[in-house]
Amino acid sequence: MSLGDHLGELRMRLIRSILAVALGAAAILAFYDPVLRFLTRPYRNLCAERSDFNCDGSLFALGPLDGLSARMKIAGYGGLILALPVLLWQIWRFIVPALSSKEKRYTIPFIASSVILFASGCALAYWTLSRALEFLISWSGTDVNQAFQITKYVSLVTLMILAFGVGFLTPLLIVFLQLAGVLTPKTLLKQWRIAIVAIFFTAAIITPSGDPITLMALGLPLTLLYFVAIFVGFIATRKRTREAD
Repeated sequence: MSLGDHLGELRMRLIRSILAVALGAAAILAFYDPVLRFLTRPYRNLCAERSDFNCDGSLFALGPLDGLSARMKIAGYGGLILALPVLLWQIWRFIVPALSSKEKRYTIPFIASSVILFASGCALAYWTLSRALEFLISWSGTDVNQAFQITKYVSLVTLMILAFGVGFLTPLLIVFLQLAGVLTPKTLLKQWRIAIVAIFFTAAIITPSGDPITLMALGLPLTLLYFVAIFVGFIATRKRTREAD
C-alpha cells in the first residue's frame, strides 16, 4: 500500500472508532440516572454503614454547569468503555497487514484477553472504591460534614476506573514485546525487583485518589499479572522456536 492508502485506512479506522464511542456515549446518556446511581452506590452504602462520617450519600452541584459537566463526563468515559472491543478491533485490523500468517492467529486471543483484563480492572476499581472513600473521609475528622461536588466525585470515580482498566492491559504489552523479540522472559525475570518498584510507582501516579488502599489494590494484581505475562511469553516464544526448528 502507498502512503496515501495507509492514511486512508487510518482515517477509516478512526472514523469507525469515533462512531463507536459516540454510540456508546449516547447509550450512557439514555440511561444516565441508573448509571449515576450505580456509580454513587459505594458512597451511599458507606454513608449508611458509617454514621460517624456525617454524610447521607448525596452529591451537590455548586454551579449551573456542574450537572451538565458531570453528565458529559460520564457519557464520554462510559462510551469509551463500551466501545473498547470495537476500538481494539480497529487497531488490530490496522496493523494486521504487517503481520505474518502465524502472527495473525493471535487476533481472537488478543481481543478477548484485552476485554477481559480491562473489565477486570474496572470491576476491581469499583469494588475498592468504598474502601478508598472510607480512608479519605476518615482523614477529614469527625466534625466535618461531607458534601461532595458531583463533578469532582464523577471525575474521581471515572478516572479511577479507567486507571485500573488501562493498568490491567500492561501484561498484554509485556507479552507482545516478548513475541516481538524486544524482551525475553529471562531478562524480565532477572529484572523483577526493578519491575515491581516501577509497577507500584506507576500505580501511585495513575491512581487519582492517591490512598494506600487503592495503591495496593492496583499494585498487587499488576505484580501477579507481570509474572503471568512472563510465563505466557515463555510458552509462546518456546512454541514459536520449536515451529521454526
